[in-house]
Amino acid sequence: MTPALAAGSIEVLTPSWPVPPRVRAAMTLRAGGVSSPPYDTLNLGIHVGDDPAAVAANRLRVRESLRLPSDPAWLEQVHGTDVANLDDPSRVNLDDPSSATVDDLSSANVHHPSRANLHDPSSASPTPHASGTHSALVAPMRRADAAVTHCAGPVCAIQVADCMPVLFAARDGSAVAAAHAGWRGLAGGVLERTIAALACAPNDLVAWLGPAISQPNFEVGDEVREAFIAHHPAAATAFVRNARDRWQCDLYALARQRLTAAGIRHISGGEYCTYADQNRFFSYRRDGRCGRMAALVWLAPS
Repeated sequence: MTPALAAGSIEVLTPSWPVPPRVRAAMTLRAGGVSSPPYDTLNLGIHVGDDPAAVAANRLRVRESLRLPSDPAWLEQVHGTDVANLDDPSRVNLDDPSSATVDDLSSANVHHPSRANLHDPSSASPTPHASGTHSALVAPMRRADAAVTHCAGPVCAIQVADCMPVLFAARDGSAVAAAHAGWRGLAGGVLERTIAALACAPNDLVAWLGPAISQPNFEVGDEVREAFIAHHPAAATAFVRNARDRWQCDLYALARQRLTAAGIRHISGGEYCTYADQNRFFSYRRDGRCGRMAALVWLAPS
């Protein structure tokens, strides 16, 4: 099981995976920040309606607590499959508020009996940036759902609150990546595109599945199941029909199938449920308005 370790003033999960010391990674939890309810307390998402000053303070706290070499490369995540190359500063898309979407498994295909309307328009627009806030809030954002680097310095970052973050590392410490794997990105091939961007032999890579919503709490419609089965018939084993004639979806199993098919042999993680553990994790499915956690991976100098 991945341990929870204190990192300065915050608590994080650290992957247990066979990587060299220069590969650093952490998953933030919901405690240890300054945000007020319903974003209490270590919310790292600027787009969810939280006070920008609180988000700036939280992001700075994460950078200082983890001794990050730079501000994390926060992405504008759109449930797609694009991969940002953090080694190429020219590949930057300026933040376009008109394209912002509610993240973390928002879809008419997703349903939980306790929530009739899962789409929360109030969280769809980015909060205006306050003047003087930390640079992490006002820096241009790449529009992508994964990031990769082969250099020391850049920090790959994925924000989640039910979707699955997947971290990658080369066994020799030459590259790392992070991917945002909600059901749309997972079905669309975000993991496969991230593996390709790493430019390493798949059997030389390891992957870690970060906290996500678990099968007992993730109900979906036929469209979601069919999107996976069309690509890989064996994906049917990751869906269980429930009493409402819908499906309980196992994101962890689907990710393992995809990673194994791509040639990755060492896959760890996948033991948590963001929906079930309210003390440690934000969950959009559970709460609607809530903060965002971040899965981070970077390379220290050789």
